[in-house]
Amino acid sequence: MSPIKAVIFDFIGTLTNVRGYSLEASRTTSKMKLYKAVVNAGFKVDAKSFLKAYVQAHEKYRIIRYEKLVEVTNAVWISEALNNLGYETTPDDPQVKTAVNISFEDYLNSLELTPCAKNMLKKLSRNYKLGLVSNFTYVPVIYAGLRKLGINQFFNAILVSHEVGWRKPHPKIFNEALKKLRVSAHETVYVGDSPLEDIKGAKATDMKTIFVSSQFYTLKNLHESQQKPDIIVKNLCQLCEKLPKFLNSAAQTPLVRHKNFDCPTNQKA
Repeated sequence: MSPIKAVIFDFIGTLTNVRGYSLEASRTTSKMKLYKAVVNAGFKVDAKSFLKAYVQAHEKYRIIRYEKLVEVTNAVWISEALNNLGYETTPDDPQVKTAVNISFEDYLNSLELTPCAKNMLKKLSRNYKLGLVSNFTYVPVIYAGLRKLGINQFFNAILVSHEVGWRKPHPKIFNEALKKLRVSAHETVYVGDSPLEDIKGAKATDMKTIFVSSQFYTLKNLHESQQKPDIIVKNLCQLCEKLPKFLNSAAQTPLVRHKNFDCPTNQKA
């Protein structure tokens, strides 16, 4: 058995919570925030027409994103919606990018670290390579979120579906992470909250996997998915208790012998 050399984390839901998140409320408010962002960026469109065109474009690319696992950034379907209303734009137009940036401001501000996350990353980074693999349509939000939360310095490789072009659970985004970290799948542990995107995807590349229950995915979701991770924990604080033993037992000759991590919550760091 190979010693563990790297730990890769999911971002949203695993290392972070989204404060005040509600699925239905998020869908409604995010559309109106986007509309206001489009108007503030200089496009003169009425709400009803824009939202109708936006929903049509969004649904078109949602199918591509979730069935083919090809990532498509927000700017693409916003640009298409505007073009269907008579504008001539491209996803690279400064006004379109301005609208996207404005639309994500509240979401970025709502991100907060899950308890024990920062201390766990700090301790792991001393002995292991750390990676982050995130499904997200607009990569600047992830980089800004990592800086805002003060954890960007812990990662040796950061991969976002927007940049890579492929979404989890497609193997290409996981294999790209392994390539950047210069480790094999057998030398890597993956930690995530999505039974299908994270656990199924990482297991398909032969990584060891850890499921963390979150505000988005519960133990019920995991059981319904029939995925079998190596470890199941209710939060990162519990993972702090279990991870050292797991890392020590994952290989016959581990690189580092750990005692239990002391991972106080982030507020006490």
